[in-house]
Amino acid sequence: MRAAAKKAGQSEILDQYEKDYPLGPHDQPQSMCPAFGSLRVGLRMRRTATILSGSACCVYGLTFTSHFYGARRSVGYVPFSSETLVTGKLFEDIKEAVEQMADPEKYDTIVVTNLCVPTASGVPLRLLPDAINGVRVVGIDVPGFGVPTHAEAKDVLAGAMLKYAREEAEQGPVAAPKERADKPSVTLLGEMFPADPVGIGHMLAPLGLAAGPVVPTREWRELYTALDGAVIAAIHPFYTASVREFEAAGRKVVGSAPVGRDGTAAWLKAIGEATGASADQIAEAQNAMLPAIDGALAAKPIKGRITVSGYEGSELLVARLLIESGADVPYVGTACPRTKWSDPDREWLEAKGVRVNYRASLEEDIAAVEEFGPDLSIGTTPVVQHAKAKAIPALYFTNLISARPLMGPAGAGSLAQVINAAMGNKDRFTRMTEFFEGVGEGHASGIWSETPTDRPKFKKKYAAQNAMAAKAAEAVGT
Repeated sequence: MRAAAKKAGQSEILDQYEKDYPLGPHDQPQSMCPAFGSLRVGLRMRRTATILSGSACCVYGLTFTSHFYGARRSVGYVPFSSETLVTGKLFEDIKEAVEQMADPEKYDTIVVTNLCVPTASGVPLRLLPDAINGVRVVGIDVPGFGVPTHAEAKDVLAGAMLKYAREEAEQGPVAAPKERADKPSVTLLGEMFPADPVGIGHMLAPLGLAAGPVVPTREWRELYTALDGAVIAAIHPFYTASVREFEAAGRKVVGSAPVGRDGTAAWLKAIGEATGASADQIAEAQNAMLPAIDGALAAKPIKGRITVSGYEGSELLVARLLIESGADVPYVGTACPRTKWSDPDREWLEAKGVRVNYRASLEEDIAAVEEFGPDLSIGTTPVVQHAKAKAIPALYFTNLISARPLMGPAGAGSLAQVINAAMGNKDRFTRMTEFFEGVGEGHASGIWSETPTDRPKFKKKYAAQNAMAAKAAEAVGT
């Protein structure tokens, strides 16, 4: 599909994606469809409509996002057939759909997303008008063969919106935000728990700074404030397209985050130096936060070996916090790519003896569980499933770890309760495993009216026949 897309005139888009989102051991996502991420960004924005162009089965699955996150709004869909795809009629249908939805009383923006098939067929969303009836039109391609994770698809849309907003600001005055701080602000790049920006605001006050908007934003006018930030904090370090737009606007970008004692001290220093704060101001900001963080870490220690993996992009930050809480973390895997904005976290972790694995595959994350035999495995659903099948307590990163504050004093003790409770379930897992030993495994897998009998000779005979058939098919293919 990638080759077809390039032949169909999509080379520029895909070449940029290859630079922004380099592939790992797999040439397609191992998690959910990447459009899950960009769709979520659009659905969370006020006065923003979403139209999807793709196979009906894909669109049907993606509407789950709107229900799961309680968006309470419709997702537009432009169906197609082989004829409309080949003749170019699909593009005309998309344009007509946008024109019908472009009501300035209801919307500021319409986001149109090409999924795999329209991208591979060269449906040119770049030819859509920039605006219709005063409603902005943002067209993006989010194919599974070009965007490796749903987390990076958030960057695809956020970057496209920042580019549009930056060009608007360059042309003249733009809408003022509903609320504007009386201090220079720090734009926070990457989704985070709602309490974290508030906590970061308290940390920044001694530096004469305020917490700015979180990108991806909740409404369009926040994009202007984000671009106007005194410095950009790349809390999630993989937002490559967004960083490009901030740098085009002349903004400096700082990596890592105020997580744990060391992370908070280093981050406040980096932010202060980037905004011209004095050494005394930086020391004041650090002294106001570090004792409280030390106290929170000491009050809620975590003891045990933990492997960490996920596809949100904050895995390295979570590992730092766990280690400062007292945990042994030998392995951190993230489905996101390595960028220079995560170097401070990687260097800190590697200095502690942690193996950091970017673009980690499911197989590598599972292999880490096998290798290190942790007391707790934090990971994606299949990693959690694998660990629990081996009587190892496990927690799903996205729902149980990401859904907690991580920054500053509030984050320092936030993980301990759920982590320690999970590790405390080891005996229960062991008893359950012993009770159900042999059930549903190997030859007894599935549902049976009678317990199956293992027949190793039969399996060996037909395994040999299958191997011969496979070789014969391979010979025919060559």
